[in-house]
Amino acid sequence: MKKGLKFFFTHFFVTVFFIVAALAYFHPVLQGKVIYQHDIAQYTGMAKEQNDFRKKNDAEPYWTNSAFGGMPTYQLGANYPHNYIKKLDRLIRFLPRPADYLFLYLIGFYILLCSLKVDYKLAIVGALAFGFSTYLIIIIGAGHNAKAHALGYLPILLAGIVLVFRKKYLWGFLVTALAMALEIVANHYQMTYYFMLLVLVLGVVYLIDAIKKKELKHFFVSVGILVCAVVLGIAANATGLMATKEYADWSTRGKSELTINPDGSPKDNTGGLSKDYITQWSYGISESLNIFVPRLFGGASQENLGEDSKSFKYLIDKGLPRSSALDFVSGIPLYWGQQPGVSGPAYVGAIVFFLFFLGLFLVKGKHKWWLLFGTILSLVLSWGKNFSVLTDFMIDYFPLYDKFRAVSSIQVILELCMPILAILALKKIFSSKMDLNDKITSLKYAAATVLGLGVLLFLFKGMFDFTGPVDERLRMTGLEELPEMLKLDRKAVYNSDLFRSLGYVLVVVLLLWFYLKGKLKMNLTVIVIGALLVFDLVGVNLRYVNEDNFVSKRRMLEPFQKTAADTQILKDTSVYRVFDQTDGFDSAKTAYFHNSITGYHAAKPAGMQDLFDFHVYKGNLSVFNMLNVKYVVQQDEQGNKFPIQNPNANGNAWFVKELLAVGSADEEIMALDSIDTKVTAVVNTNKFSINRFEYQVDSTASITLTDYKPNHLTYSSKNMNPGVAVFSEMYYAHGWNAYIDGTPTDHFKVDYVLRAMRVPEGQHTIEFKFEPKVVEQGSKISLASTILLGLVFLGGLGFTFYRNKKENNS
Repeated sequence: MKKGLKFFFTHFFVTVFFIVAALAYFHPVLQGKVIYQHDIAQYTGMAKEQNDFRKKNDAEPYWTNSAFGGMPTYQLGANYPHNYIKKLDRLIRFLPRPADYLFLYLIGFYILLCSLKVDYKLAIVGALAFGFSTYLIIIIGAGHNAKAHALGYLPILLAGIVLVFRKKYLWGFLVTALAMALEIVANHYQMTYYFMLLVLVLGVVYLIDAIKKKELKHFFVSVGILVCAVVLGIAANATGLMATKEYADWSTRGKSELTINPDGSPKDNTGGLSKDYITQWSYGISESLNIFVPRLFGGASQENLGEDSKSFKYLIDKGLPRSSALDFVSGIPLYWGQQPGVSGPAYVGAIVFFLFFLGLFLVKGKHKWWLLFGTILSLVLSWGKNFSVLTDFMIDYFPLYDKFRAVSSIQVILELCMPILAILALKKIFSSKMDLNDKITSLKYAAATVLGLGVLLFLFKGMFDFTGPVDERLRMTGLEELPEMLKLDRKAVYNSDLFRSLGYVLVVVLLLWFYLKGKLKMNLTVIVIGALLVFDLVGVNLRYVNEDNFVSKRRMLEPFQKTAADTQILKDTSVYRVFDQTDGFDSAKTAYFHNSITGYHAAKPAGMQDLFDFHVYKGNLSVFNMLNVKYVVQQDEQGNKFPIQNPNANGNAWFVKELLAVGSADEEIMALDSIDTKVTAVVNTNKFSINRFEYQVDSTASITLTDYKPNHLTYSSKNMNPGVAVFSEMYYAHGWNAYIDGTPTDHFKVDYVLRAMRVPEGQHTIEFKFEPKVVEQGSKISLASTILLGLVFLGGLGFTFYRNKKENNS
């Protein structure tokens, strides 16, 4: 009984400590403020129509017309029936955002270390090392909430796997199944996919270990249990997964039907994303050492160096106003690595970096090897195009690898592995079972390795040129010497952060040395190392995410403000689309106020992307017309926006005189260059069976939109002759059903992206309803799987209670 109470209160107070730590770092949330996140502001714009519909109708539309001409809301926070795992997730993340994500980091990693039989005091230190890892904080600041969410559950998922291999089959199964279900709810499959690569590494190492120990039966039993747990966790999220798969095939992540580029040249890649797009963010090989020294390559694309910088003094000497000089150095382009731009370094901490190397010397057995190989795999894959042999192999031959962009983000696996091995190293240091001389020898080797690396970085910094990608553009402004001042500033932060990291390492080496010599007690050593680790990481984190990032809640709820152009356009209460040329293709601002042909999403509708590449960028007015772009927003020389009305927009629907038959997607999209979309529609007869191509359209024929909801469109048609009506809505084969006078009627795709249908003569009511079967089917699977998971969990509790009672009575 006493043991159970101690167990409960220990973990209870640890949980309270993590809550306090999360709230302390993100303390502005206690004042009702929220962190300004660019990606979340864009998401708010994308989801505006969906959220308004949900609020008004207390139902899900599952479709929005406000972005990219129309798309499912499956990746925009759609709520599905019987998604009880999502409700559990919200209970776990009870703190105000973003403190909830930091808490999830901390508690998840603590659970993982406990599953590895690490003492709770060291587990707390490890949780702080993982939770405050700079990359994990920076992604919160950038608004990558789904990524942070997914990373928070990965340690718990790994804990379940470890428990199963420790022969804790029942609780290992339950933790794995539940964590897998929560991981899928987080909805960042790229992070989950990268984690599965780590699991493959772990599986190979465990298999080799099982062969050596002649425990193959246990290995395969464990694998079988884990497969069942993972399948159950996935099935509990069947609706979201099935819907995502359906949409992904329609998006830029799916296989393209086009075999040509906009200039007519053959397309290199028709499946998944292009290699250039996948590897656009590739870590430089030398740049990877910023896991040890944060600003080795400058830190972030914009950093604040203040008045002490060489650049500030130079600008003042050149006669620039003080305010202008301060503006420049408050966002100085300090980063000089190979990536297009970064919000900060992937710094794991100098102390963690050192302890990781200490673990390589101290820790024996399978844990060291899968953590080491996982770290190396993560590192070399993050190099992307800078290590093209492996990257190209993964893209060409490894399933699904070509579905994800920004390969540099695979360093999240490194962020997970290094703190684990670091804490296992401390566990060995404080273990009475290990020989003291081995500990001292390992400490010497690790210190020599890491401190030696630091000395080499200082001595050979001349091999770097410290030249940034924007330097030449700055020189062209007439400030010829500014790039040289920037180089001096980059060298200054290189040196300062290098000495900073070496200082932390040296202090920890001395602490461990004095402990091993009997000069310090274990608890004091742990507390001081933990405090140093937090000071190290938080000190770097506050450069990039701090209270300055917080704004009033209203600013995030209403991230975009109307311009005079928006106000003028909104006087028109009909249904139409807007194209804001000043915002570009990757912006959701227009979608916040209007139905737009642009938007912000990692997986854009492929058809609209192709239309932009082939026609919109070239200004093909016929394509604007067929998309019902009634207003185009432009900007004058003073930066004021104004709308231009397009009088030739085709409207919501129209009857065409002819169908132009083509035999491929290439011909279909190219034909849009040469037709008048008001009278002619292009149809791919290899996809749709068409037996009539010419129709009579007299002056009395009309078709008008009479009622608009994003998931239910109603039209009234009048035509003395049978005809083909084209609708300025995106064709999506899964879920959109057409009805004429209540009778289900087939429709087909024309003009590469639009819907069309044959309409009999006379007056008719035409309806398009979005009734996705994937939601209905997936919800049934989710419900059954969640019930099964709940029953297994209750059974596990009952079995544990029975076993404990039996042991106490014996």
